[in-house]
Amino acid sequence: MASLLTNTSAMVALQNIRTISSDLAKVQEQISTGKKVAGARDNAAVFAITTIMDSDVKGFQAISASLNLGSSTVGVASGASETITSLLSDMKGAIVAAQEDNVDRTKIQADVVELRNQIASIVNAASFNGLNMVKGAGNADFLASLDRDSGGSVTASSISVSRQNLETAAGVAVVGLDTTTTTGVNAGGTAAAALVADTNTFALDIDVGATFTAGDTYEVKIDGRKFVYEVQTGDDHDDVGQGITNLINNAGLTGIAAVFTAGGAADAQVDITNTKGTSAAIEATVTDGSGGGLGNLTGLDVSTKAGAQAALVSIEGLIQTAVDASAAFGSSLKRIDIQITFVSDFTDSLKTGIGALVDADLEEASARLQSLQVQQQLGIQALSIASQSSQNVLRLFQ
Repeated sequence: MASLLTNTSAMVALQNIRTISSDLAKVQEQISTGKKVAGARDNAAVFAITTIMDSDVKGFQAISASLNLGSSTVGVASGASETITSLLSDMKGAIVAAQEDNVDRTKIQADVVELRNQIASIVNAASFNGLNMVKGAGNADFLASLDRDSGGSVTASSISVSRQNLETAAGVAVVGLDTTTTTGVNAGGTAAAALVADTNTFALDIDVGATFTAGDTYEVKIDGRKFVYEVQTGDDHDDVGQGITNLINNAGLTGIAAVFTAGGAADAQVDITNTKGTSAAIEATVTDGSGGGLGNLTGLDVSTKAGAQAALVSIEGLIQTAVDASAAFGSSLKRIDIQITFVSDFTDSLKTGIGALVDADLEEASARLQSLQVQQQLGIQALSIASQSSQNVLRLFQ
């Protein structure tokens, strides 16, 4: 039935043209942006996933920068410690030469002093971006990863690198410990060693009058197991006593328990009780934090035969300290470098995953574009033909 008011064929043709034009606009957008999911309206689920992944990529790029900073910082410290080890070996050669009677020990001592000064210069210069890993105590943390759990919560993790104090400054004497056992042995001073029989108690007093400087270390050794509390800024004798007590009790030693009694205006006390059935060897020491690991260098004096002999004994320990520092920095540097490689590879994997979800297939889009352009032309032609149907009705009345 022909109708002047309703041209069904034209309506169908027009609807097809609108659909084709909409599809054509989408394909053109994919070609211009390179993405098949450019916004949430294209695919809400994929958009949400890739947005989170993209934020992780930016986070790991920042982490990569932090790791590179850490690698450079530790690398400077590692190079310094290795150079110091070499200088200490040279110093050992001079000290060995001073063992002979027929030598000028005064000139050899001058060489030792110059080497010591050079080591001090290296220690002071070995900083990167203001951080010196061969001075002072404590750790330096470098951002290493972002950890996302199944619930979507994100936490940052770090690689902690311990400083290796290679300063040549000697520490100030610290008097901060008094130690007794139930048998009445009073070692006093800064160190004590005792065999505590079963059911006996080792009483460790932290002096209220001691000076507590950040970096001071209080060490308690129980049957060879070492517990070290490092004084933090603002600590007093009660803080130190509580810290030592926590370290011992958290270790879960069988038959060993520590009880802390706050001192307030008096000495604080840590009572270490042994109930394991056999004797326990307990030692306690305190070390001043202002001293360096190479502080004994200041006491080396080969100008006399006795001094040369004492220096030969000391230099071995100093070399070992520098070697240990080099090994520690080397291990940390290797771990950081491995993490740098992992973060780089992981970031690339995230980018690849995002691309697989949102990037347009341009070959497919090109073919689709040509097809839609042909369909659009045919649709326009069909609409033109359908629009002429009213002219055919007019001819019926001629």
